[in-house]
Amino acid sequence: MAIAIVLSMLAMTAIVAVRYLVSSGLFAAWTARRFPGRLAGQGKQVRMEIAYSLASAAIYGFPAGLVAWGWQARGWTKIYTDWDAMPLWWPPVSVLVYLALHDTWFYWTHRAMHWPPLFKRVHAVHHASRPPTAWAAMSFHPWEAVTGAVVIPALVFLVPIHAAMLLLVLTVMTVMGVTNHMGWELFPRGLVHGLFGRGLITASHHELHHQKYRCNYGLYFRFWDHLCGTDRGLGEFQAPRRRDAGGAGRVGSRPRARAAARDS
Repeated sequence: MAIAIVLSMLAMTAIVAVRYLVSSGLFAAWTARRFPGRLAGQGKQVRMEIAYSLASAAIYGFPAGLVAWGWQARGWTKIYTDWDAMPLWWPPVSVLVYLALHDTWFYWTHRAMHWPPLFKRVHAVHHASRPPTAWAAMSFHPWEAVTGAVVIPALVFLVPIHAAMLLLVLTVMTVMGVTNHMGWELFPRGLVHGLFGRGLITASHHELHHQKYRCNYGLYFRFWDHLCGTDRGLGEFQAPRRRDAGGAGRVGSRPRARAAARDS
């Protein structure tokens, strides 16, 4: 039994790591193609982001592997595979329930991470990405990674969900995590600045968090930010970097890191 659990944990760690490398790599490549020079001079930062993210993959993979083993071998969890096990309206609703609960957990733990003692010891790792790149999606201090790793494994014990819908939740989680950090807006301006955008978090919203620090704490939705008065609207993206004659990366407009640090 112990060997089966360990193998399941290692398999899930590999899956999380490969998912991160593929998704972040694809969006980073898309960024480089669309905005040549945006990542210039950020090689050291990107290497740091990848290193922390791969460590986070193990922290996410171990509890996920334990839950996967328990589901298959012991019937733990409320994950089901028979579409008839629940009313047909429940699968899409369950996705919204998972996202809403995850967003709530993320908002309050993320906001707590900005308490100065915790920020300095834990959350500063994530904010060391200035500006963040698509590789920063899982770039967390190990203790912060733990707070993110327990959410979905805990929910599958509490809220019934079809396996396909769980995969959809994990896909949304991955895509939002990557696209919110890649330094440009993927979604149409009409959506981001329209009525729908007032409730949805995209890169424009999260970019301001990385600039101002004490605002825009949510993950998927702006509900808690609106309710708690921490929503500051949308940010402006830093201009693409260019290389000077000496080959060093420079920024086309004034860097925002110092101003952001003053707000932390």
